[in-house]
Amino acid sequence: MNAFTGHYPATKTVQQTDDYFGVKVTDPYRWLENDMADDTKAWVIEQNKVTDAYLDRIPFRRDIKKRLTTLWNYEKYSAPFREGDYTYFYKNDGLQNQSILYRQKGNDAPEVFLNPNKFSADGTSSLQGISFSKDGTLAAYQVSEGGSDWRKVIVIDTKTGKKVDDTLRDVKFSGLSWLGTTGFYYSSYDKPKGSQLSEKTQIHKLFFHKLGTPQAQDKLIFGGEATPRRYVGGGVTEDETMLIISAANATYGNELYIQDLTKKDAPIVPVVTGFDHEQDVAYNVGSKLYILTNQGAPNRKLVTVDASSPASANWKTLIPETEFPLSISTCGGKIFAKYIENAVSKVYQYDLKGVKEKEIALPGLGSAGGFGGKMHDKELYYSFTSYVYPPTIFRYDLTTGKSEVYKKSQVLFDPTQFESRQVFYTSKDGTKVPMIITYKKGMEPNGKNPVLLYGYGGFNISLTPSFSVSNLVFMETGGIYAVANLRGGGEYGDKWHNAGTKMQKQNVFDDFIGAAEYLIKEKYTSKDYLAIAGGSNGGLLVGACMTQRPDLFKVCFPAVGVMDMLRYNKFTAGAGWSYDYGTAEDSKEMFSYLYKYSPVHNVSKQNYPATMVTTGDHDDRVVPAHSFKFAAALQAGQTGSNPTLIRIETKAGHGAGKPTDMIIAEQADKWSFLLWNMGLTYKG
Repeated sequence: MNAFTGHYPATKTVQQTDDYFGVKVTDPYRWLENDMADDTKAWVIEQNKVTDAYLDRIPFRRDIKKRLTTLWNYEKYSAPFREGDYTYFYKNDGLQNQSILYRQKGNDAPEVFLNPNKFSADGTSSLQGISFSKDGTLAAYQVSEGGSDWRKVIVIDTKTGKKVDDTLRDVKFSGLSWLGTTGFYYSSYDKPKGSQLSEKTQIHKLFFHKLGTPQAQDKLIFGGEATPRRYVGGGVTEDETMLIISAANATYGNELYIQDLTKKDAPIVPVVTGFDHEQDVAYNVGSKLYILTNQGAPNRKLVTVDASSPASANWKTLIPETEFPLSISTCGGKIFAKYIENAVSKVYQYDLKGVKEKEIALPGLGSAGGFGGKMHDKELYYSFTSYVYPPTIFRYDLTTGKSEVYKKSQVLFDPTQFESRQVFYTSKDGTKVPMIITYKKGMEPNGKNPVLLYGYGGFNISLTPSFSVSNLVFMETGGIYAVANLRGGGEYGDKWHNAGTKMQKQNVFDDFIGAAEYLIKEKYTSKDYLAIAGGSNGGLLVGACMTQRPDLFKVCFPAVGVMDMLRYNKFTAGAGWSYDYGTAEDSKEMFSYLYKYSPVHNVSKQNYPATMVTTGDHDDRVVPAHSFKFAAALQAGQTGSNPTLIRIETKAGHGAGKPTDMIIAEQADKWSFLLWNMGLTYKG
């Protein structure tokens, strides 16, 4: 039924050999790195034809898409936020490709403020952040076209909605932070001509844009040749007295600087230099800074210091480190300490002197977000969700300390029909790893349940519970959704993160393989009904595990993955990932370690699981060449009848801002492919 009976597109090979410390490494698909070349574009078209033809054979594909569309069709709201005289919020009527930004004054009826669905005819341009001047009269917002990380910035008068400035172009990895109504700070790079990096195009720069002046005249504040850094960000404190600058060369470890904005041409003063730790200014009261740091505290602590002498030797601990990772938000003169305890949220309220006042009562075990606002706000909003609890927005009164439901999800879902349980399994080296397993009540552990196991395991990112309409469709039909909290993530702080980096990266793959083996041992499933999925660094995870253990999985979904570990640092944002991965140029030992697990370099003649690689042709974060080369190698190496396909989304990037219709189509194809290749059908 599921056998691939067609022919894969012919993929030419080239004579390309690189020398790493005396080791010759061939790269026959190097030509696919040029995603703008005509032969690469032709290859993409032919691959999509083959994939579409295979998916078209699945008789229940349309039924799954119909069910997804039905479930997706409910109103979705964001938490509201106040700017000037208005309250703003995002809303999607259900199936709109992009959520619309509304505003409301007092008890007046809400009105449309920005409608991203009008940014482009096909819905692939999206709103990717907006920043208001302190008085709320001006707004600058970022637009992504086709999912690209490169953005344009448009400035409008909030009263009239009219543009008041030239559009800024080629802005990347940037916030927007206003200084009065004179202008704002933003960051960007020199844009390269292709995806290949040069030393110049890796230097991030912080600029100040003065309204009414050309972008070419924007003042360089930090970065550039004088202080070359890969990532630079700048933000103005709410009282507009200080500029806070963060600078980094990788995704971990940053420098911290401050500048007094009350004095003309005041110097930029270093608070912390070097990249051994992370620190962020979370709040200030006058010259008193509240800094979240992991210096001497791998799970982070909150310290205070006066801006006049901000060196770390003068820091005083306000909220000490605990056994769980800490993050901070503030509102109305209160501090909210947010912890991840065994991959679920706990939130506590403190006063500005560091006195714990109360724990915020959450609806259950899940993920809480928000708890931020302005200095003088009397209320705030936060969200809560879990694998069986649709996203719900709560209003919290800072005076009474009481929460009430503000917006409840209207999704057609009965949470009483499903359950989640957390287990701890043992990885290869004896480490206990948490995993949350979610399924329909009444599930029998008979070894025949279809399971999708999801993981990430990198960059200090924590996978905490969240509700998904797409996963609901799978669970309705008897599927089990499992999420493993692998090393490399941030679930247990820096120690957990570092245990999955560089020459410890194999721990991440072992943890994921251990999760699969646990699910089989406990008879949740068997290898004939087990699928694995992950995106970006999680795509690498899937690629590495399926090349190391092709016998263990039935279906694999590596999405927008980092697949060529010898060359990842030569493209777009790749150079900044070296803290987690190391590079092939670091040393012979690091090269050998990367070469041993790099998915592209470890495909051999094997009977590989049914695989659908996914990527976007506009992905300029993890360039599609990774997925192109991996898919080509898989098709050449596949000895069995399982399909090894690639699904290439056009006018799509790494994932942000993807329109609703594109998301639904992709999810329908995923579940169809999974069930079809397990010999199952859809029972919706």
